[in-house]
Amino acid sequence: MTLENTMLEGSMVVVTGGTAGIGRACAEAMLDAGASGVLINGRDPARAAAAQAQMQARFPGRHIAIAVGDVAIAQTAQAVMAHAVQALGRIDVLVNSTGGNDLPQLLYRTPVADIPGILQRCLFAQILCCAAALPAMRDAGRGTVINIASDAAKIPTPGESVIGAAMSGIVMFTRALAVEGKRDGIRANVLTPSMTSGTDHYDKVMEDPFSGRLFAKAGKMAALGIVSKEELAGLAVFLASPAAAKITGQAISMTGGISAL
Repeated sequence: MTLENTMLEGSMVVVTGGTAGIGRACAEAMLDAGASGVLINGRDPARAAAAQAQMQARFPGRHIAIAVGDVAIAQTAQAVMAHAVQALGRIDVLVNSTGGNDLPQLLYRTPVADIPGILQRCLFAQILCCAAALPAMRDAGRGTVINIASDAAKIPTPGESVIGAAMSGIVMFTRALAVEGKRDGIRANVLTPSMTSGTDHYDKVMEDPFSGRLFAKAGKMAALGIVSKEELAGLAVFLASPAAAKITGQAISMTGGISAL
């Protein structure tokens, strides 16, 4: 192994929303960086099993576990983290890449009955998973949390009033978690990307008449290039590594120049 792919040597990692998209890219990047084991969570049993098999083939000798269930439900979040501790022995790194798959839509076009579900998918899952993993991290006296939100937390955008409220909630929750956790050796940071290519959600956003026009304009502002899921995962690896041992409570944008916050 080179120095670069030993950054997380021996680490045990949990990735919620880890069977596809950004979450899976993060799980694979953590293994590339030397993690000894990864548990990936997702809601689709078939996709979880396929992801596990593919990752095990790519990383023979590593421990690849799965836990199927909707972690936006409190009991499920607790069960997934308990299974992670049982399967991996501990949780060194928790990456939450859940929710965030709702398409932008102007508030007056959003059925009132749909709003609680958007908040649950985008916000509740990450809070619940952090709370469920916290006891194990406190017992160990260390741990790293990386939540994934979006730049909608920082920039008011048409069509993202509800999504932005959820993303802002993730950011403030993560910052407060960092303050609470530092005495127990726990760090917490949040990534706030804008457009992220290479995911099913990106394709859906760009195909939708409303959000496609919105994000096409944003894409023209990415003078450094639209960020890929692999590039975002690389940043997550850095934040999980000893190189970022003094970084906590930060909301870090990676947008290719779409924003400069």
